[in-house]
Amino acid sequence: MKLSSKAFTEGGMIPQKYSFKADNISPPLEWDYVPPNTKSLALIVDDPDAPMLRWVHWIVYNIPATQNNLKEGILPEGNIEVGIKQGINSWRKIGYGGPSPPWGTHRYIFKLYALDKELDIDSGLSKSELIKKMEGHILDEAELVGKYQK
Repeated sequence: MKLSSKAFTEGGMIPQKYSFKADNISPPLEWDYVPPNTKSLALIVDDPDAPMLRWVHWIVYNIPATQNNLKEGILPEGNIEVGIKQGINSWRKIGYGGPSPPWGTHRYIFKLYALDKELDIDSGLSKSELIKKMEGHILDEAELVGKYQK
């Protein structure tokens, strides 16, 4: 699979409007080459450079396999279009929380998973809960890394 964004390139800088301190809106994402047996997709966005632990910025799951994008500015609601659900970020809120590094430049990893089933779960899952539910069902993964500097 291939994951990309019209807002930033692989390894490039994420525009300020997507940051926590600015408009805090989710960037547009699109993907290609989803495996044929995919039933749903899931997305986890986190910051591996955060002090102490990996900071989770966004969790989305039960994205239909027929869908090839997430539009800019997904609202912070548990259930969004076509049964897509959002999980809890490290701020303990549902939906997207943009880059907000305490210092320096941090990497933000957008990771998309193709799953062989739709997850029969409610919205509001944490990253660890989602990973546990996906275990044994991941067909493929794609990654997009963006950077943000304070």
